[in-house]
Amino acid sequence: MDVDVTVSTVIDRPRDVVAAYAFDPANAPVWYRRISSVEWRTPPPARIGSELDFVARFMGRRLAYTYVIRELAPGERLVMSTAQGPFPMETTYRLEDVGAGTRMSLRNRGRPGGVWRLFAPVMAASVRRATSGDLAELKRILETGG
Repeated sequence: MDVDVTVSTVIDRPRDVVAAYAFDPANAPVWYRRISSVEWRTPPPARIGSELDFVARFMGRRLAYTYVIRELAPGERLVMSTAQGPFPMETTYRLEDVGAGTRMSLRNRGRPGGVWRLFAPVMAASVRRATSGDLAELKRILETGG
C-alpha cells in the first residue's frame, strides 16, 4: 500500500512571501514540528539537483534521510524526493493565489518497504495529522510575523 497524503491551507500573505519562507530549507525546522535539522550537502541556494540532509522524528523513531530537489518553479512548485532513507518519499509544495492570499498544498507520497509496509495505513494517518499541524504552524508564523 502506498502513502499519498495532500493537505492544504490558505495563508493570508502574498504568494511570493509564502514561497520565500516555505521554499527555504533552512526554515523547515521552524515550521515542521518533527524536523530537527536540515543541512546542505550541496551549496545553497535551492535549485534542481540540490541535496539536503534532514533529521526528523516520526512514529517514535529518529529518521535521517537525504532529499534531492527534483523540480523547482519559483513561487509555484517545489518537488523533493528522498535519495536515501527508510522508505522512498516525495514531497511536493504547490502555491496558488487565492484572492490576496495563497493556498499552499503539501503532498507527501511514498511506498514504504519492508516492515514499514505493514504500517502504511497508520503512517498515512500520522502524516496527515503532522502535515496539517505543520501547515497550521506555517500559517501562524507568516500571518503573525513569528
